[in-house]
Amino acid sequence: MTSLVKASHILVKTEEEANELREKIVNGETSFEDAAAMHSLCPSGANGGDLGFFGRGQMVKPFEDACFSMEVAEVSNPIQTQFGWHLIQLTGKED
Repeated sequence: MTSLVKASHILVKTEEEANELREKIVNGETSFEDAAAMHSLCPSGANGGDLGFFGRGQMVKPFEDACFSMEVAEVSNPIQTQFGWHLIQLTGKED
């Protein structure tokens, strides 16, 4: 069982914006890191959205559940939390 994951995210206000950004990333029009730097409302955007490694119980539940169910390099569909809408890219796993 994975005990730590490493993820980057992009935080935006609307599901529509998250979907538009995901489409551009998946289609290769922009990188996840560039999209985070240009659009993310989170301070992590300055680092391409990098949140580093974290374990269970460190992030809000919908965000955590998404991260621990993803494969490395996968870009999530929009995830809603109390902070807004997130796109997540899993960048690593450790057991």
